[in-house]
Amino acid sequence: MADGSGGVDTRERTVPHNIEAEQALLGALLVNNEVYDRIAAVVNDSHFYDPVHARIFEIAAARIQKNALASPVTLKAFMEDDPGLAELGGPAYLVRLGASAISVFAARDYAQLIYDLAIRRKLMELGEEITLKAATVRTDSEPREQIVEAEQQLYKLGEQGNVESGFQSFLRAVTEAVNVANAAYQRDGGLAGISTGLIDMDRKLGGLHPSDLLILAGRPSMGKTSLATNIAFNIAKAWKKGRKPDGSEGTIEGGVVGFYSLEMSAEQLAARILSEAAEVPSDAIRKGALTEDEFRRFVEAAKSLETCPLFIDDTPALPISQLAARARRLKRQHGLDVLIVDYLQLVRPASSRTEGRVNEVSEITQGLKAIAKELNIPVIALSQLSRQVENREDKRPQLSDLRESGSIEQDADVVMFVFREEYYKEREKPGEHNVEAMMKWQEEMSRLHGKAEVVIGKQRHGPIGTVELSFEGRFTRFGNLARGYGSGEDDFG
Repeated sequence: MADGSGGVDTRERTVPHNIEAEQALLGALLVNNEVYDRIAAVVNDSHFYDPVHARIFEIAAARIQKNALASPVTLKAFMEDDPGLAELGGPAYLVRLGASAISVFAARDYAQLIYDLAIRRKLMELGEEITLKAATVRTDSEPREQIVEAEQQLYKLGEQGNVESGFQSFLRAVTEAVNVANAAYQRDGGLAGISTGLIDMDRKLGGLHPSDLLILAGRPSMGKTSLATNIAFNIAKAWKKGRKPDGSEGTIEGGVVGFYSLEMSAEQLAARILSEAAEVPSDAIRKGALTEDEFRRFVEAAKSLETCPLFIDDTPALPISQLAARARRLKRQHGLDVLIVDYLQLVRPASSRTEGRVNEVSEITQGLKAIAKELNIPVIALSQLSRQVENREDKRPQLSDLRESGSIEQDADVVMFVFREEYYKEREKPGEHNVEAMMKWQEEMSRLHGKAEVVIGKQRHGPIGTVELSFEGRFTRFGNLARGYGSGEDDFG
């Protein structure tokens, strides 16, 4: 802070600030209270370097919000006993501020300058804090944890100012809702979210929506990972960059996909995606039993997918804090539109102090929902189902089958189950001697062959129900069922 004699202390020379800009902005505010509406979204009292200026802004803002006048005369009553103001010349300083006012139109530029300088000071503080923590060697503060914490704080600092937090008027909320609906109406497919590439699923979900947590659950061998890789591939393949309706550059179709593969290696996952793209059986790829034609298709598919914005992280047993930090980094470096986690039960809680598996899963699902909201992207988390499904006559999964279901069901916006009746029916094959049973079984198998269901057990923004898909086991590929689509009107493009 400037002292009474106009001198500046040594700290002021090294810390970024601009006292004159603060004086000019406060002067404009005290002369014309309408300036507040122009600058309130940019600065608050914490952004002012001089503590006296911060108090002046705080009192002025409080009065303006109550529809009361904030001027040098009205503020005098609130600040007569302020020792900081007394140092600067007392209430006469408020009058001098009014005299140094800038025009209403320049106010926002000055506010932006003050905000930028405040962010620089916070960066310096954060740097000092990181240095201090790193220098203090303690058993409960691992360097790896410090890196994650520092990244999180830097990301929050980077996102400040991009999004106005706090309450917003109903008019603004309605306008945004209309814009989303308009964007969906303008699109050929009529989708508000990102298309999964699966027509019936898009129709039921309206695409994948930003800030949503979607749980995709199923028993082993139902095809959870296959469906997730299919969706990831479809989104990444359709990715296009361009100018968005708000004028900014970004994704206009498809998206950049981050895939956490905690169970399979990146190579295995890539082989699955290539199997689907090249139409080469996945077991043939694994065994190396490819024909010349299949190998050529495999290599061509690999070349065409080189530019696909699909990023795979196969680090096992990732803590949720690390998972969040890596997602932030990916968004900063390459962009990120959809995040997939395979699978939820393999993610570790941030701290080992969490007691009980239910509490651990609760921390993980809350963490995933927080990532979805913070990065404003849909997050798809795969989940295992408990064995109780196998003991029932009807094997179709339901919400109560989710492992540690309470927190998963509560935190998720959408819960989906992958179900292939063909898998269970295959294991009910009767003996050859029972001709009648065998014929009935064959009839059932032909009806179920190549079909899969995605049962939507919960959807916060839409209906529940069942989506029927085709399934080609050889290529581990889910697709749209050919049932009279293609006429154009039902097709989402």
